[in-house]
Amino acid sequence: MSRWSAARLIETVALCAAAWIAVALLGLTVGSSGEIGWPSASVFYIRREYVLLASLVGAALASAGVAYQAVLRNPLADPYLLGVSSGSMLAAYLWQFPAVTVALVFGEQAFAFAGALITVGVVFAIASRRGRIEPITLLLVGVIVNAVNGSVFLFINAIIKDPAGQGGPLTFLVGGLQTNLQKGQIATAAVIIALGWIVLMYVAGELNVAALSESEAGSLGVRIHRLRWIGLIVASLITAAAVAISGPIGFIGLVCPHLARLIVGNDQRRLLPLATALGAMLLCVADAVTRLLARESAANTALPVGVLTGLLGGPFFLVLLLQTRRRAALAGGAP
Repeated sequence: MSRWSAARLIETVALCAAAWIAVALLGLTVGSSGEIGWPSASVFYIRREYVLLASLVGAALASAGVAYQAVLRNPLADPYLLGVSSGSMLAAYLWQFPAVTVALVFGEQAFAFAGALITVGVVFAIASRRGRIEPITLLLVGVIVNAVNGSVFLFINAIIKDPAGQGGPLTFLVGGLQTNLQKGQIATAAVIIALGWIVLMYVAGELNVAALSESEAGSLGVRIHRLRWIGLIVASLITAAAVAISGPIGFIGLVCPHLARLIVGNDQRRLLPLATALGAMLLCVADAVTRLLARESAANTALPVGVLTGLLGGPFFLVLLLQTRRRAALAGGAP
């Protein structure tokens, strides 16, 4: 495996950043009241906040998706597979109960972040054995914990329909760009995501051998179990930070790594920056489309961006699943 120079890394990141800036500037020109063009100063501030928030969340989910798919050796893995979204949703729902005294100290986003981390911690504790994690076991435990969190939510919601007495939909049921966030909450999430991305970029070269066995990886100087722990913990922190400020926006972490592979191949050192930029760009475009839909009289509402990504990502997931099954069938039938 060839070594990367600092100049090569800077060039790759700069090209990806330039592509994102171009899409972000286009997103600033789309309004929800019918106008398309560069906004006035007052409108620019509002749109800029939406574009930056969409870029942050999209970049976080896409980069986490790259790490999950590499470490778990599963092209269908996504950032929510280990229970991050269900844990965050359940915690945000419990935060609305007056009896939860901790809510008097922590805000909803902090509570959602804690719920995501607790859920991932439970998954790691159950799936690990003697300090080692097997991808298949981790996936199975993640699916079970997701189901348990969903069942607990449905059970409580069946008994108490509206714990906060607000009479509105729950924020964390469908992911979307929230308008009630404070700058400190966004800044905290941004710092966690940025630091996590730097760590993933640092181990990107080792992620190229994550699919190998322990002995094969060891012969290349990579401690595979240590790498799995680093990749999963960092990716989970990034996902938890994103979900805490946006809710569960689906399929970004699944779609963008595959789109990036079509362009640069499987080298994680190129794949991670490009997938990160594609995640930021895709969610910016989705946010702009929701503003365009809000202009139509038939819609007459701002569609949550998580609904749109789900509508687009669902068919993509099915196509990807069929392709994976077809490759497996061809490999099984090969002489």
